[in-house]
Amino acid sequence: MTFNPNALCFGSDLPGQGIPCLVDTTPEGLALTFSDQHSQPPMPSVPFDQLSLEAGGFDHDQLVVKWTQGSVGRTLYIKDAAAIAAFRHAAPPELLAHFDRAATAVRQARTTRRTVLSAAVGLLVALGVGVWFGSDALVTWAAGLIPPEWEKQIGESAMQDLLSREEVVREGPVVDAVKEMTARLTEQIANSPYQFTITVVKSPVVNAFALPGGSVVMFTGLIKEAKSPEEVAGVLGHEINHVLQRHGMERIVKTLGVMAIAAIVFGDQQGLIGLAKQLGVEIITLKYNRDQETEADLTGLRLLHKAKVDPAGMIAFFERLAQSEKEQQRVELLSTHPMSTSRAERLKAELKTMPRFAPEPFAFDWETVQASLKSPIPSAKP
Repeated sequence: MTFNPNALCFGSDLPGQGIPCLVDTTPEGLALTFSDQHSQPPMPSVPFDQLSLEAGGFDHDQLVVKWTQGSVGRTLYIKDAAAIAAFRHAAPPELLAHFDRAATAVRQARTTRRTVLSAAVGLLVALGVGVWFGSDALVTWAAGLIPPEWEKQIGESAMQDLLSREEVVREGPVVDAVKEMTARLTEQIANSPYQFTITVVKSPVVNAFALPGGSVVMFTGLIKEAKSPEEVAGVLGHEINHVLQRHGMERIVKTLGVMAIAAIVFGDQQGLIGLAKQLGVEIITLKYNRDQETEADLTGLRLLHKAKVDPAGMIAFFERLAQSEKEQQRVELLSTHPMSTSRAERLKAELKTMPRFAPEPFAFDWETVQASLKSPIPSAKP
């Protein structure tokens, strides 16, 4: 029997690219069937009273259905007109109120489609004559159109590529400490579209980097070299803000050029993800420009301040990096983030403008965390 999916299902327990599925509307709710190739267990009908609706997709031409299955959040993207019509026919009036708002958003998106396409053509012509390569404003505009779900899939793909050849630290004092730092910082971020995941990798490299969508990698070499947990938290705050400011996506769009902008403008999710996958782990080595680094520095400092983490640790760490550059030591210190004395001075000046506060220490013992790195670290290949 031919399997003809009419929707795409996402969830934290599902692959990052989502799973195609067949949606049927019953009098009680939605019934989902996954293709055999994904070996998903049968899913019972999801009652209407557990669903929430909104318009989705780049053109808002998809019905986005959300619910919680156990402790797992699920999101269903339905673009098939027949499936949407069947849903509308069977859904209760109280849910249809949400549906009608979603339909209104779709109609509004379609009325502006011609204008958007005309602008896209004009933009592509401009890119063709070289404007693209001279204007980061265009890159920022294009990256801003990308839904966080797309970012997450791009970041997860690059992460899987990287971790397939690295040892991941799964448990122990180091992992517990990084989790506490992450929670302390991310709790201060209001209405974040990202769920941050920090992965500790066993490596002597003194480095950390962020991927689009909320994935951050921290190497044990950085934790060994840091003089205090506040230094590590400073680096973490810097990386988190690269994600929040979408700097990674901007660098990817800049690198991919015209093909990426076309995929974004025309709402070609799989096209953009496919282009990004061609970069593979090269995504990690894409350089941020000076403005992006400055923005991540300053917003990272402000995040530390909100979390009542002593910002002096961040400044001290960056000053030591600047000293390494000055002495021309060929050590891989945050290689994707070239440091300079002027950046450390800018952070000092920004800190003087902030209200004074009493820093709150972390619950863990830093000497114990660093000592644990001298013993065999529980780790595993993903």
